[in-house]
This record gives sequence, structure tokens and C-alpha cells, in this order.
Amino acid sequence: MNPTTPDVLPPPSDDAWLSDLTDDGPAGQQALGHLHQLLLRAARHQVWRLRNLLPGAGAGELEDLAQQAADDALVAVLRQLGTFEGRSRFSTWAYKFGVLHAGVAVRRQAWRHREVPLPDTIALVDSSPGPEMHSEGAQLARAVRAAIASELTPHQRRVVLALLVEEVPIDVLADRMGSTRNALYKTLHDARRRMRAALTDSGHLENRTHRSTP
Repeated sequence: MNPTTPDVLPPPSDDAWLSDLTDDGPAGQQALGHLHQLLLRAARHQVWRLRNLLPGAGAGELEDLAQQAADDALVAVLRQLGTFEGRSRFSTWAYKFGVLHAGVAVRRQAWRHREVPLPDTIALVDSSPGPEMHSEGAQLARAVRAAIASELTPHQRRVVLALLVEEVPIDVLADRMGSTRNALYKTLHDARRRMRAALTDSGHLENRTHRSTP
């Protein structure tokens, strides 16, 4: 049986998936083929949906990305089998891995030849109010700029500015910085907490702990 045949149907139940995927015999090989085909469908769908990020990419390049994403997703699914809790169908749970890894593959390809800016200072917009800017907005912009400059560590500043200002995809930034998505999410979370505290102290945000409850 050809495991890449589109009409091949997956095992009928979650128990069958889990049992077969941990089988070292023919049943396991067949289940791997079913799973790879499922992930390839997910990856192709996502690559096609994000194709505008890769202007000029031909069908062959897009298919290569989908295949690469499906391969990476297969490894990830097998590594995470023990975390499957049955809150959704196994096929639905696994499909998301294909979508995720396809998105990562497309973004990495899109940024392959682009420099990733890691600024240490913020240069958002001119903080002086123009005709279209209200004074409150100008004051908040200055407060945000000051909080980023004074309250964040240099590492937090680079991560915040790269992710939120330069809009570098987090997986691309993780690659370029030799870090991980989880580590960057933690850095971003800590930076936002510091900035919120600073903006609360300066009166630009409400202190949520002081709000009354009904």
C-alpha cells in the first residue's frame, strides 16, 4: 500500500492511532504513512494560505516547503504523543502540528535573506503631537518610550522592539538569537509586566489590583 495515496483512510479511533503509532511492526509503518499524509494535507493547506509571503515562489518550492513542514510535524507529533489528552480527535490534534510547522517554514523562508533588526533604542514615531494626534496619545507614547528605555533590560528591549515594532516572526527571531519560542515568550511576558508597572506608576494605566469587584 502506498502511504502517500490521498485516499488512504486513517485508523478509525484514537486508541487505534496511539496503538499503531507505537507499534514497531507493519501496523506502525502503515500508521506513520497515514499520519504523514494527514500532516502533509495540513501543511499544503497552510503553505498555500500563506503563499503571499513568498512572492515569486513556484509550485515546486511551495510543495518542498509543505513536505519539509510535514516531516518536521511528524517528528513533533511522535515526540508529543504522551501529551495527547483526548480533548479532541487525534487527527484534529495532529493536524494542528502540520499547520504550525508549515507556518514556521513559510516565515523562515520569507526571512531567509532579510536582516533581522535588533535595535537597542526605540524609534516608533515622532512623539510630538501632530494635527491628528490628541495630547493624551502623545503623552502615552512618550511614557511608553520612556518605559522601554528605562525599565527593560537590554535583552528585553531587543526582543520587544524586534517582535512588536519590527514585527519579526518569533520563530525567526528565536533562530537568529539562538533561543527558543518559549524563552522569547517568557522575555516578552516579563517585559510587558515591567512596562505595565511603570505605566501604572506614572498614572497612564489603572492599577488593576485596586479595581472594585461587583
